[in-house]
Amino acid sequence: SAELCLLPALAALLPPLPGPGGPGPAEVGLGALPAGLRAAVRSLVGDLDSLFTALGLREESFAVGALSRIVAAELASYAPARNRRRAATNKASVIFVDRTLDLAGAVGHHGDNLAEKILSVLPKLPGHKTDVMVNMVELTTLQTTDETCSIIAPGSLAQPNDPAAKALWESFMNLKQKEAVMEARRHLVEAASRENLPIKMSMGEVTPEQLSSYIQLFRNNLKALENHCGLLQLVLATVQTLKHPQTSKWDNFLAFERLLLQTISDSEMPSVLNQLLPMIKSYNERTKDDYTCEDFLVLLIYIYSVFGEVKCGKELDAAEEDVKKALVKAICNEPEPSPLLQKIT
Repeated sequence: SAELCLLPALAALLPPLPGPGGPGPAEVGLGALPAGLRAAVRSLVGDLDSLFTALGLREESFAVGALSRIVAAELASYAPARNRRRAATNKASVIFVDRTLDLAGAVGHHGDNLAEKILSVLPKLPGHKTDVMVNMVELTTLQTTDETCSIIAPGSLAQPNDPAAKALWESFMNLKQKEAVMEARRHLVEAASRENLPIKMSMGEVTPEQLSSYIQLFRNNLKALENHCGLLQLVLATVQTLKHPQTSKWDNFLAFERLLLQTISDSEMPSVLNQLLPMIKSYNERTKDDYTCEDFLVLLIYIYSVFGEVKCGKELDAAEEDVKKALVKAICNEPEPSPLLQKIT
């Protein structure tokens, strides 16, 4: 998922600061960062300057967090940026915020939003960070059980030339999932009616199977496919997301997070960790509904972030040690560790 991509970067985003007697976070400059991170900051500053130049902006920068202060300071002293600010006519305030100050926000599963689920569970479009691959095989007569079939070019979410698709994507972002799925059905029915396809409107709950049956009507009509290709890609993305095994796990994450937030004042960290312990299973013990090692890392980050200051003591030490042992055992038993686990180990 997108959240998992943040984990390998944590060490880079929050580099070790000098020990006692050394400068505090507010005093750390670019020179205190590792060489790779220094290069990344300079690259980011250059990209931001190019963006602000294109927008004709004269910015005033604000920063929240140690790394953000470094980025803002570098942008302020960047020679091309100083020249740009002298000539620019449009004013803007830019706020830099360290993402790692809100790890709960980065790893949490927020609300009932279809767009976020689509972006999280479908595979990324090659060469893109914010778009996904939509399997288009269902619009063809090709018979294959291979979900990664590469004969047919994948679809995507970016449909700037299709007004209906753009309106539907807005619904995916702004409406609750149930309402967004109903919007997908409505757009599909309207498109089929305009093409005189034999569609039968049904009421009640929208299912992935129902949307798939509507999509099938377009399959043998090349003109209809051409006219509504953008809309069909978004509806296919919806169907594939609703059927994806990761979607049910997403709902489990969300339920756990909501329960934790409701009971956090009454719960102690050791009791929460002890509840998690039986759920940590090795590869051979897991089913598709069980949490993977990466899932538990995300859960632990969320738990410690929302708990804030944790009371130390023997009980906490024992609970954390048990969780560590269980996680190490699970990671060591992975037959093919993911790139994330390989990086961590």
